[in-house]
Amino acid sequence: MVYKFKLVSDEVSNFSREIEIDSESTFLQLRNVILESVGYTKDELDSFFICDDDWTRHEEITLEDMGSSSDQDVWVMDDTVISEFVEEEGQKLVFVFDYMTDRSFFMELKEIMPGRSLVDPICTLKRGKAPQQSIDIDEFEEKASANGGIKEDLDVDFYGDAQFNDDEIAELSDDIEF
Repeated sequence: MVYKFKLVSDEVSNFSREIEIDSESTFLQLRNVILESVGYTKDELDSFFICDDDWTRHEEITLEDMGSSSDQDVWVMDDTVISEFVEEEGQKLVFVFDYMTDRSFFMELKEIMPGRSLVDPICTLKRGKAPQQSIDIDEFEEKASANGGIKEDLDVDFYGDAQFNDDEIAELSDDIEF
C-alpha cells in the first residue's frame, strides 16, 4: 500500500511537498526523500514525531540512538517501518530538521492507496521554496533576546508558530490540487 504525505512549513506560506512512499518503507527512506525534495544535506540530526490531532508530539523516531537512559522506547529511523506508527488518513507528524531552533515541517497523511506499491519513494509535487536548512545561531539568539528569550514568541517571519493549526493546513491544502 502507498501513503501520500503532504508537507507544509510555518515559515514559508507557499511551500509544500507531496511524498508518495510504500507503507512498508522505513522512516529513514521517508527522511531521505524529504531532504532530497527540499535540497537539504543529510548530515544533520533530525527526528519525526507522531502527533495527535492538536499537533501535540508523542512518539519520537530519531536518526540515531543517542543512548538516553530513560525508560522510554527508542525508535530509530532505519529500523522503524512507517506503517508501525501511521495507519489512517489524517495522521499528523512533525519532521524536525533543525534541532538547534526546533524548526520543522508539518506533515499529514493525505491518502492511502491500497493495492499499490513503490520500490522507491518519490516527491510528486513541489511548490514554493523550502526554508533554509539552518539559520545563523547568532541571529536566532539576538532575535530571541529581543523577544524576552522565549523561542515561541519569535515573530512568524523569522521562525514561525510553535504549532500549526488545522485551519492553516486546510488553507494551504486548498491552494494545491491533488
